[in-house]
Amino acid sequence: MKPRVLKQAFLASVVMALAATSAVAAPSTDDALAQVVAGDWRSADEKSRDAARKPVENLQFWGLKPGASILEVQPGAGWWTRILAPYAARTGGRYSATAADLANPSITEAARKGRADFAARFADEKIYGKVELVNWGATAAPLPTNSYDFILLSRVIHGWMRVEGLVDRNFASLAGSLKPGGVLAVEQHRGNPGIQDPKAESGYVTEAYVIAAAEKAGLRLAARSEINANPKDTKDHPFGVWTLPPTRITVPYGSGKAPDPNFDRSKYDAIGESDRMTLRFVKAAP
Repeated sequence: MKPRVLKQAFLASVVMALAATSAVAAPSTDDALAQVVAGDWRSADEKSRDAARKPVENLQFWGLKPGASILEVQPGAGWWTRILAPYAARTGGRYSATAADLANPSITEAARKGRADFAARFADEKIYGKVELVNWGATAAPLPTNSYDFILLSRVIHGWMRVEGLVDRNFASLAGSLKPGGVLAVEQHRGNPGIQDPKAESGYVTEAYVIAAAEKAGLRLAARSEINANPKDTKDHPFGVWTLPPTRITVPYGSGKAPDPNFDRSKYDAIGESDRMTLRFVKAAP
């Protein structure tokens, strides 16, 4: 074979190899998502939990897209907020969070202050964009209909189970507020299969319970993942899931007792964060 022919054959084989490699390569991480996860507004403590909470992997699995209108339900101190709000701001999206219901005449001063503190914490529009707060609570009006592309429920469902009827009420409101094709993303402490404690006193909830509640509201389970699985979690801890990091309590949750300095935490710290379900639900087009 002539040298020119050999060269052409070699080049052709290289092109074919590169094409085959690109066909099986994992999709690249969204640049904006990588940037906000690395953002210097996130504290070292928050970033130290990335290995356990896997923000990039979760958001890619759930299908968060640039420009999405996002609702975070009961954001707490804002671990996810410091990722989701900047992401929305950088991609032309919109970020909202639920907060204490100002329309509730029985709202406590503590709840009112908690809402104001959250707003102040995320008031820097250069980082977070405009953070919108929507009323949320057991007596709040339903969320605005067909408003959100992406709704996140992170470890909140067990709390709803302590109030009769609240699970169904909240899922119905969330389903109504999703746009057709929108995603409800769920991360929740996962109980072992079997009979569900109706009050979820331990903080653990079965996948079957969550799926049934979402489907009752008209949502469809699109996918589930083991991203947040932890096989070391035996789920039989003395103070429920809160025995584990990051809460790490040493007395009954909500008891008001001082921490027990003699409690041996080594076993529970070695387990790490809880075993968690990771589910993606979608709202069907009409």
